Amino acid sequence: MGRYVLRRLLQMIPVFIGTTFLIFVMVHALGDPVNALFGDKAPDPAVAAQIRAQYNLNDPLWLQYVKYMGNLFRWDFGTTFSGQSVTSLLATAYPATLQLTAVAFTIEVVFGIGFGLISGLRRGGVADNSVLILTLVVISIPTFVTGYVLQYLIGVKWGIVPATAGDPLTLQSLLLPGIVLASVSLAYVARLTRTTVAENSKADYVRTATAKGLPRRRVVINHLLRNSLIPVVTFLGTDLGALMGGALVTERIFNIHGVGFYLYQGIVRQNSNTVVGFVTILVIVFLAANLLVDLLYAVLDPRIRYA
Repeated sequence: MGRYVLRRLLQMIPVFIGTTFLIFVMVHALGDPVNALFGDKAPDPAVAAQIRAQYNLNDPLWLQYVKYMGNLFRWDFGTTFSGQSVTSLLATAYPATLQLTAVAFTIEVVFGIGFGLISGLRRGGVADNSVLILTLVVISIPTFVTGYVLQYLIGVKWGIVPATAGDPLTLQSLLLPGIVLASVSLAYVARLTRTTVAENSKADYVRTATAKGLPRRRVVINHLLRNSLIPVVTFLGTDLGALMGGALVTERIFNIHGVGFYLYQGIVRQNSNTVVGFVTILVIVFLAANLLVDLLYAVLDPRIRYA
């Protein structure tokens, strides 16, 4: 197992370099950030030249990337055009998004797997059809529509939870945005769990466990669900990073100054250091989540062993 983890970590290095380089190129292809900084007004040539020299914008793109990576190993993500350190923005934004993601991910796992298990065990019944219809409706509605509707009904009209997250963030204030952020992923997890449970319920090992006289709960939890969760865990691993990156709409609706908020500001203002810095951390999250998924395979299925 240790050799496998080491090998995977070494494989992540070229993936990380290639991914960050592509992101770096695409962000700098958006246009001239100096012109975007001044908006409709033409910048003074001397001031524009000074800004380009300060942020190494006159260098070739590959040299800018090399300098960026050199600073990255010192945990220096550069500065914004306003002079604020990107590292300080990361320290401000990521705790908020991590809290929101934790709430959303918990809701997604608990209710998604729970609804999918109930639906898969009662395939063709009322519960199964209800879950399929409900999840299809959730997938079909855009997130911003779900967010504004739930914000008005639950937060404003009924006053069950706060309509906006506010500061400081609390579990109560994050509950509603967590539901909104997790809604689509929860629907996919429920449908995926339902499919795998329904398929594996007819497998030989389930019939053998039942024939041995094992309790129904033990057959479902220890045998059926454990093997059915392998594709679900794969989806959850990739979705963990997607939740953090996809929180832009949810954070704007509920006034949460997290990753999505600062990414949006960076894209609108073409502040390349902000965008690249935030996306770089998301890449690290994706890579770590995929490694964790691979290791969980061996826990869920004893037949899987890593040399």
